[in-house]
Amino acid sequence: MKMKHIKRIILLILILFIITLKFQVITINDLPIINDIHESNHQADTSTWNLILVNKDHYIPKNYSIKLKTLKNGKQVDERIVQPLQKMFDDARSQHLQLFVREGYRSEEQQKEIMQEYIKRYEKQGHNYFVSRKQARKYVALPRTSEHELGLSVDINADTNVCSKEEVYNWLNQNAYRYGFIKRYPKDKVDITGINNEPWHYRYVGIEAATEMKERNLCLEEYLKSR
Repeated sequence: MKMKHIKRIILLILILFIITLKFQVITINDLPIINDIHESNHQADTSTWNLILVNKDHYIPKNYSIKLKTLKNGKQVDERIVQPLQKMFDDARSQHLQLFVREGYRSEEQQKEIMQEYIKRYEKQGHNYFVSRKQARKYVALPRTSEHELGLSVDINADTNVCSKEEVYNWLNQNAYRYGFIKRYPKDKVDITGINNEPWHYRYVGIEAATEMKERNLCLEEYLKSR
């Protein structure tokens, strides 16, 4: 009888352990992603609007405000980059390229939703939450660390009925700096930016800075450090 009693106790402990483990998994998945921003991160210096550095180590202040302009397709950007952006698009179109802004400004909440979507995508592939989050962060910035929240970055795509995306990416890579835009996440700077190659993601920094960065093959982090 005593042995049966011990077995029941052990079985009960195992059941409680499994229930607790499941509860922890659910709780972990519901944790707010924004908690990844902690005291070791630095608040972004917003004194020079076109050179604000936002990345995994520099986050956007809560009180940062933007005057947005809505484009014809409904996407929004900082109103100060509309004119150079339009000029760049007009010149590209004059060379028989058809391109459009797929993504512009995003709110903190929208950035959080995108991060959650990527995490769930990797979880469906069989990864646990922590591995999924690590993978997601290679492609998606944490809320308040995304340049899209500044309104200064745009994801540019091609109308593939007119031209290929490779044609658009090549043209942007060669010419965007003339209008003050840089390819923010090039493939040879992943170890510095922390973001994988994104040939569609362009950030406005101004013609002077963009030209120097292009000539010296610098990403924004390197450029600001060299000043």
